[in-house]
Amino acid sequence: MYSWDGDTSDWYGTGKYTYGKGGAAARTESARRAAAAGPRTYSGRSGPNEKIIDPGKIVLSESKNPLIVAVDVTGSMSSWPFEIFDRLPLLFQTLSQYREDLEICFAAIGDAGCDTWPLQVTTFAKGYDLEQQLGSLFGEGGGGDAPESYGLFAHWVNTHVRTPNADEAPFLIVYGDITMHDLVPREQIKNILGDGQASDVSSIKAWQDVCETWNTWFMRRPTGKKGDQVDQQWGKAIGEQKILHIEDEQRAVDYAMGIVARAWGHFGDFKDNMRARQPEEKVAELSRPIEMICPRCGGPIPVTTSKGLLSCRYCGTTLKV
Repeated sequence: MYSWDGDTSDWYGTGKYTYGKGGAAARTESARRAAAAGPRTYSGRSGPNEKIIDPGKIVLSESKNPLIVAVDVTGSMSSWPFEIFDRLPLLFQTLSQYREDLEICFAAIGDAGCDTWPLQVTTFAKGYDLEQQLGSLFGEGGGGDAPESYGLFAHWVNTHVRTPNADEAPFLIVYGDITMHDLVPREQIKNILGDGQASDVSSIKAWQDVCETWNTWFMRRPTGKKGDQVDQQWGKAIGEQKILHIEDEQRAVDYAMGIVARAWGHFGDFKDNMRARQPEEKVAELSRPIEMICPRCGGPIPVTTSKGLLSCRYCGTTLKV
């Protein structure tokens, strides 16, 4: 199912779906390149392509709609990284039909205290070029018991990512399951990012700074209980309302796509997309929590209705009904 050809005829859901006109030319070109390259695979490697994934580089997107997708690839995440990466074509082709200039940067997060490659990052890319970028990452499966180096990634976003043309807060989606180290040691910043740093960096403060620029969400794999230490720490970092608990790994990417599609005014089309891939009960199960949150601030929506629009009383974001 997760191919670059844009053909939805083999989708096994209860509905039918055809991609819109947006992004059609790019889908055709991606399908041509994918056919020439052969089957997709991320297996059979013993490490990343270090020339591509080096976190010391500056990453630039001139798109108005950049997107960062970061995945914890430590052992506790089990098969989640594979399930997420396997849906790359679905992710890009669904969202790029809404905004054709979409560019995506991927990151793989580990633990700088014990992993060989604790932070791997790609450049921003689009279409089939994303395959090379994503294929350069390596799921090391390392990490300690807890916590992980989410704070190092946040500092990288603050210091190594440039999005000069983003005309609204772009989306940053993090998939993970555990707490972060309280501090990012300056030695790690120097050794991994290649940056001089006078002092250690607070992970919480780094994430709070990220949220000044990025519409940030933590997609939490099922571990622990709601309101536990993980939720409390991430709540301080990005806001407790921006934590979304996910029970089904096969729907992990759908939650991210749904949040973005809703913010961009295309949630109805996205639900049609889901109906063509899965049973109606799954569509309803996923839609309910997304429809109950503001896609900008993440708060539960007390709304006022005016001229067919919903307006969040917390941040003023206006949405189509």
